[in-house]
Amino acid sequence: MKMKRTMCAAMAAAMAVSAAGCGNSASTSETTAAAGGSETTAAAGGSETAAADSGASAEGEFVLGGSGPLTGSAAIYGNAVKNGGQIAVDEINAAGGINGHQVKWIFEDDEADAEKAVNAYNTLKDGGMQMFVGTTTSGACMAVIAETENDNMFQITPSGSTKDITAPANVFRMCFSDPAQGTKSAEYIGQNKLATKVGVIYDNSDAYSSGIYENFVKEAPNQGIEVVGAESFNSESKTDFKTQLQKLKDAGSELVFLPFYYTEASLVLKQANEMGWAPKFFGCDGMDGILSLPDFDTSLAEGLMLLTPFSADASDELTQNFVAKYKEAYGDTPNQFAADAYDAVYVIKAAAETAGITPDMSVSDITDAMEPAMLEVKMDGLTGKDISFDEEGEPNKAPKAVEIVSGAYKSLE
Repeated sequence: MKMKRTMCAAMAAAMAVSAAGCGNSASTSETTAAAGGSETTAAAGGSETAAADSGASAEGEFVLGGSGPLTGSAAIYGNAVKNGGQIAVDEINAAGGINGHQVKWIFEDDEADAEKAVNAYNTLKDGGMQMFVGTTTSGACMAVIAETENDNMFQITPSGSTKDITAPANVFRMCFSDPAQGTKSAEYIGQNKLATKVGVIYDNSDAYSSGIYENFVKEAPNQGIEVVGAESFNSESKTDFKTQLQKLKDAGSELVFLPFYYTEASLVLKQANEMGWAPKFFGCDGMDGILSLPDFDTSLAEGLMLLTPFSADASDELTQNFVAKYKEAYGDTPNQFAADAYDAVYVIKAAAETAGITPDMSVSDITDAMEPAMLEVKMDGLTGKDISFDEEGEPNKAPKAVEIVSGAYKSLE
């Protein structure tokens, strides 16, 4: 059974720096979970008031809530999570629901802001939320985990990648953590012999970027990589990267690792082009979305590689069905954040069916049943095969990489 882990609320508040981490119907049989245990049903509460006070559903349906930035500079992430989760819920309901009960999906805009994320969480609770898919960004998630731990609310973040997010026993993660992304990026670059001399630009004011950077430089020597230069910027200096680029060029960088978000990365690519310098560029999940950035010349991203668990051009049936349905519903190609949210909802389904939970159970009882059940989950999803979770709340799945070719993501697998 998953061991209880503790998290100081003061530390969560101190680390609340906003960061993102990391049509045709798709058959639900393609996402499979390990069967286990017999179904158990908690006694239903008496009145609707009692049900509301405990978090139990008086309507006989499960209520899943999510939050993320639907407005602001990180809105691409939050809307993708909202849409990906909705597709999963619609599929699950069409196939009979979870343990025979329909699922309701409610979502709130937190603007990737710590204080607003707590407000959004409270609004979702008022709306009857019983399990939480959120939040989308790391800083907002750090602000909310103390709340969910206090409420004993089951939580799985699709894309909050800061390491300490999964410290409480009730919190799990669908994406890779920041340390894992740094390590996996170094492994991928080294094992695929993309470069031996690597320069890094990172945001030292951002926990997401700094965490990836620290673990990248730690793993690099093990992969035959020499980090020839590491240049930083912060939230007050994120528009002019010419100095950092010139230093990395002078140091002989064959590849530049960019562990931060696509908005700033687009400026790096533009300014490198203006300098006439064209090294290889490699990013992480925060880079996903650069092709949708308004007024960005996507030709500047030609050859850009990024580590991501999802590629919309993958040929497997589950991915192609999801992409087709997403395009039909939302007129856009889904990114990794949409895929992580989709998988997170299916993870909830798999664990809920193993645990045998029902909507009339209290939020706390649902969580107590879900925690051990999560350790039995083994499923194929959009973001990996044989996805499982360890006692620290972290996912086990293999990373993938994509390259931007002719204005579209192309799988490197």
